[in-house]
Amino acid sequence: MKKWTRWEDWVAVGVGLVAAVCAFALPQMGASMTWMVIVGVLLIAAGVANLAMPGMVAMEYVQLALGALLFVAPWLGGYADMQSGAAWVSWIGGAVAVIVAALAVRPAMHMHDQTLPH
Repeated sequence: MKKWTRWEDWVAVGVGLVAAVCAFALPQMGASMTWMVIVGVLLIAAGVANLAMPGMVAMEYVQLALGALLFVAPWLGGYADMQSGAAWVSWIGGAVAVIVAALAVRPAMHMHDQTLPH
């Protein structure tokens, strides 16, 4: 697997970017800005790390956990109002991040196994 080519990690970077940018573009509710910026930036960092070093299985799980955290952030941050754009960005972005990270775990495991000395 080549560096910088995994679509799953590019999607995670995109989700992080959307979350972080939308935190400034959407009306703030509760701690929406804090949660979306922090988790968004961490998702970007995890995605870039996975792109730069494919086969790091632990980072795929970190990315999955960050997606789950983004999904539950509206309840943790007090902005789960159904009419809140920030909540919808968090729910949809978090779900997408979890799905793509789950899809990336098996290829990362395969890549990791190929790099181990026999």
